Amino acid sequence: MNEDILKNWEKKSGENQKKYKAFLKRADKNKVLKQLPDLHEEAFEKIDCLSCANCCRNYSPRFKTPDIKRISKHLKMKEGAFIETYLRVDEDGDYVTKTSPCPFLGEDNFCAIYEHRPSDCHRFPYTDEDVIFKRPAITLKNSTFCPAVYFVLEKLTDITK
Repeated sequence: MNEDILKNWEKKSGENQKKYKAFLKRADKNKVLKQLPDLHEEAFEKIDCLSCANCCRNYSPRFKTPDIKRISKHLKMKEGAFIETYLRVDEDGDYVTKTSPCPFLGEDNFCAIYEHRPSDCHRFPYTDEDVIFKRPAITLKNSTFCPAVYFVLEKLTDITK
């Protein structure tokens, strides 16, 4: 595959949404899951998250109870005050950030709570786990703003032709 895979990736991702959706439906999940760790690693050899931070600008992780406890303790805040200051409940009943970009994203694209970040942030973009199939709508959405998800889907659809 051409090494210019990431050139104009946002445009190409938009154009390839139907292809990705069909792939996620028909793919041999066991075969693909075996390939994910290597593709995930390859993606992050080419992509520097700190030069992008689209996830922190466009997406709010879910803040689950253990995340809220850990982060509020780190920030020396009461859990209620942390929730009131930074979070809201979304349409799925999950706590998410009130604002976009994430209030913990610095101008240098570093996360102010990186060592204590929510598990969703730690796991994002899920390109090394079965979430890619279990939550195809999330995978498709993520491919529109995360170059790593785009990269992995492009490689997978190319490999399985």
